[in-house]
Amino acid sequence: MKSQSTQQSSETSPVTFRPVEPDDGSFLLELYATTRADEMGMVPWTDEQRQAFVKMQYEAQQDHYRKKYPTASHEVILLSGSPVGHRYVAQLKNEIRIIDITVTPAKRNSGIGTFSLGGLLTEADRTGRAVRIYVESFNPSLRLFERLGFRQIEEHGIHLLMERSPELI
Repeated sequence: MKSQSTQQSSETSPVTFRPVEPDDGSFLLELYATTRADEMGMVPWTDEQRQAFVKMQYEAQQDHYRKKYPTASHEVILLSGSPVGHRYVAQLKNEIRIIDITVTPAKRNSGIGTFSLGGLLTEADRTGRAVRIYVESFNPSLRLFERLGFRQIEEHGIHLLMERSPELI
């Protein structure tokens, strides 16, 4: 039985979080594939070649995250108990780093991303830390981060480092 943790403010929300477990691999790979679907649609490969490439890229990404942020938490985002996304977060000394957050295409723009970030923003305010995330300049989620008070502090090609400074409470 998978354990389920509820974020502080979620007593009335159907959105909850639980640690990623080994049997989440298929879901997480499929979720990652949704972030590469447009790109994969442009290459003249077979479905098998696309799947192999996406799997290789996903595994490389996960390996990089584990090495760069060994103490980060990786959680499945659940809506009424069903997986609808994931978030990968590192609690660093001076910042909370959102390494990755993705919601399934069918559930995007439904408030899940906003809710999933809310507890992190509250924690950042309480602890006086900034929240940072890299977002691709063409990613529609950029609007979400801007709406939540993030601003661009660096640019690395198509990757923008976004930061939300803590609000004093």
